[in-house]
Formats: sequence, C-alpha cells, structure tokens
Amino acid sequence: MTTHKTILILLFFIFISACSSNQPADVPTPTESVFVELPVTDTPALPTETPLPTNTPVPTLERAKYTLNTTIDYDAHIVSVDQTILYPNRTGNQLNALVIAIIPNLWDGSFSLGGITVDGEPLTTYSLNGQRLDLSLASMLPAGGVTEIKLQYTLTLPFAEQEDPSVSRPRIYGYTSRQINLVNWYPFIVPQINGEWILHDPWYYGEHLVYEAADYEVNLKFSDPARIPVVAASGVPEALPDGSTRYAITSARTFALAASREFQTSSTQVGDVALTSYYFPFNERGGQAALLASAQAVQVFGAKYGPYPHKSLAIVMGDFNDGMEYSAFFYLSKDFYNLYDGTPANYLTFVAAHETAHQWWFELVASDQALQPWLDETLATYSERIYYENTHPDIVGWWWSYRIDFYKPEGFVDIPIYEGQGFRPYTNATYFQGAHFLEKIRQRMGDEAFFNFLQTYLQEGRGKIVTANDFFRILRASTGADISDLINQYFRSIYQ
Repeated sequence: MTTHKTILILLFFIFISACSSNQPADVPTPTESVFVELPVTDTPALPTETPLPTNTPVPTLERAKYTLNTTIDYDAHIVSVDQTILYPNRTGNQLNALVIAIIPNLWDGSFSLGGITVDGEPLTTYSLNGQRLDLSLASMLPAGGVTEIKLQYTLTLPFAEQEDPSVSRPRIYGYTSRQINLVNWYPFIVPQINGEWILHDPWYYGEHLVYEAADYEVNLKFSDPARIPVVAASGVPEALPDGSTRYAITSARTFALAASREFQTSSTQVGDVALTSYYFPFNERGGQAALLASAQAVQVFGAKYGPYPHKSLAIVMGDFNDGMEYSAFFYLSKDFYNLYDGTPANYLTFVAAHETAHQWWFELVASDQALQPWLDETLATYSERIYYENTHPDIVGWWWSYRIDFYKPEGFVDIPIYEGQGFRPYTNATYFQGAHFLEKIRQRMGDEAFFNFLQTYLQEGRGKIVTANDFFRILRASTGADISDLINQYFRSIYQ
C-alpha cells in the first residue's frame, strides 16, 4: 500500500483538473445507503438505440442535429469528416448569421476546411479566425426555422504533449504514443444568449466552452480495416454492414471519442445503463476499480438527484495527467491508475465519482464554464462526499482532510477561470471552498430539504444553460432558513 506521504509528493507534480478554510466540526453521515454491489464482466453488453434519420430536414426540431461521417487514418493521425448540422433557430429572434466554434483551428495546421454549403448552396464568403467561424446567411432565418449546414474538413491531429502543470493543463485533443483523443473536434454552433453568441477565449486551466444540448450521429470507419483499434465514445454503438460503426446519442452537450490498439475493457450494467472501462495493459486492477466506483456513483446520484440521462458511460484511461468530462464519457489520468492502492481512499476513486457527477452537473444542467465554473465544479466536488457517505461512510472524514482541507482552500467561489490566479488558487476557491459552502447549506437546511433542492434544480435546469441567479433563486425557494450570511462569506457577488 502506497504511503500517504509518498502519494502527496507524487501528486504535487500532477496536474489534476477533476477536481476551506477549516474542516466542519461535525460532518453528518446518513443512516441509509443506496449502494448495491455490482458484478464486473470482461465483455461489454451494450444496448442499441434506434439511430436518428440521417440528413432529413423536418419542419421543427427540438435541438440541433449533428451527423458526422468520419474516417480515421489511425497511424497517420488524420481524420476526414463530412458533417451536416441541422440547426433550429430557437433564439426567439430572426438570424442573419451564425457563429460556429472550430476548436481544432487553435492548433496551427490541424484544421483544413474543404467547403461549406448552407441549405444546398455553396458558401464562399465567411470569416474564420482562430476558434471562431462567422457565417452569414443568404436570407433571414426566422424564429423556429431550420437551416442545414454541410462542412467537409480534415483534421491533422497534433501530438498531445504534456504541459507544465504549474502553468497549464495537459492537452487532450490529438494523439499520444498509445491513443487518439477526439474532444471538441467538430464544428458546432455556439449558444446565443440575450442576443450574444457565447464563445469565450481559451485559458490555461478550466474550460471555456458553453454547449447547447444537441443530438449526434457519428458514422465511423477506419482507413485500415485490418487493424481497427478499440474505440470508446459517447453514445451507443451499432455495427453497420459495411464494417463501419454508428454511434447515436440524444440531448448531449458533446461527442467525444478515444481510440487505441492497446485498450482493454471491462464492463458492468446499472439498470439499463451499460458502463465500460477502457484501460491500458498492466492497469486492470485500476480499470476495474474505476468501473466499480463509476457504477456505484451512477446508483448513488441516480437515487439522490435523478436518473442518469443516457444508455452508456465510457470511463477512459487517458495517456496524460488530466481528468475531463464529456457526454456519457470521461477521462481519468494515467497517474490515478498508477497510484491506485487497492482501497477506496485514493484519487482514482473520488475523481471517478467526480467525473460521473458531471453527467448531472454539466451534461443535464449546463452553465457558462468560463464565467461561472463553480456551478458545475462545486456540485461535482461535493458529489464526491455524497458518493462516499453512501458507499464508504467510514472515510468521509478522510475525504474532507485529504481531498479538501489539505490545500487550505480560501477565496470566493464565484470567480471566472480568468481570475483564478493559477490552477491551485482557482481549484481551492471554485472546487473546495464550494464544497464547504454546500456542506454548511446542507447542515442549515437539513438533508430532506437539501436533496429536494438539488432535485428541483435538476428538473428546472434540465437541458438548459443556467446561471448563478437560477441556482440561488431555486435555493432560496427550497429553504425557509436565512442563508445570506453564507452567501456573503463564500461569494463576492450579490445574487437575486
């Protein structure tokens, strides 16, 4: 078993994105547990969702629909895509232009655009600067109307080198010696809120993108069918007669994909949700531990918050020092696996719970991750505590001291990523001070009112992009207690 001191020394050099002052004197633990032991098998048994029709415009759409016909040359690290976007104008106003995020264009030479058509007409006039594509429409798109955009492009994947953890997070998009990672890899239309297209500048840590919910169909094939890698992806796979695979997922914020010829897998089932863990050789123990913790977390959060939103969940060992959430998919750092000590008191377990929680607090209820990152990170961090109290209540105190208070967190919770003054001060405030705030709110409200609040917040925010004002409006309506002193203690802004 790795000593506590050794783990701390090693983790000091690891950049951890998954992720207050003093530990509360009394940390309550519930008397009931929702944990049920789950079987682990070696062969995934994935359900099949009926795929959405391809390229079929309809009079009205509830959400945008993205169809990506994708070919990957695994060894050359090149991805070719024919993409169709069916975009419903749900802004309430007429639109004469759209803003599309193209994140791969942030890397020199990674994105090559072959052509664009809008409603069948080739488009030759547009503006692509960095991650932003401004696209003018030939005619006004009325409120409730639908436009069809087709793009052809090629991705030349960059090497995903590790960054200096004291300055910046490691890169995920690209390739390493062991895997390809496609995250934020396709053009997508950014949200328009109060007449403004929301596309923030990237930063050294944290996330800067804001996503509308959309439906995805990804038809995937590899240029070398004799050496197809193992693929982890958002959505449920369906083998097609031509040897390709179709992935479909509805009402999702993103579509992520990882591929490796070295991946090994283990899987389990929680109700109708198929969970699969993808890990590298010699990491089977950690791979199965990550699977079990994630399955337990799906059970716990499903009982405490509401049902898990999709039919699958991919838990992927990343060949980098980072953890990151996407729709029905998340990465865990390779170092978590390397440091796994066989007990639940470790980073692999609580970060797996954290990233699973993002399937509620990011996926179901989205927010502005650049300007109000605490809305999902505070809830995901505190969800680790909820996970432990329902699965390993004897180590909740350890979690507070090791995960939270070891760093002596301070600062206001509601800072943008741009004002974090470094990764550690940023996480101390947004993640760890936020966890202390929720603990004190829970103590004042009581468990019944506290979890009723979270369920109401989920119900009202489902499928939407919420704000801090929404959070506090629902919180105040859910408690009869005065919480203004706690808001003033932990937050710099006044929320209505």
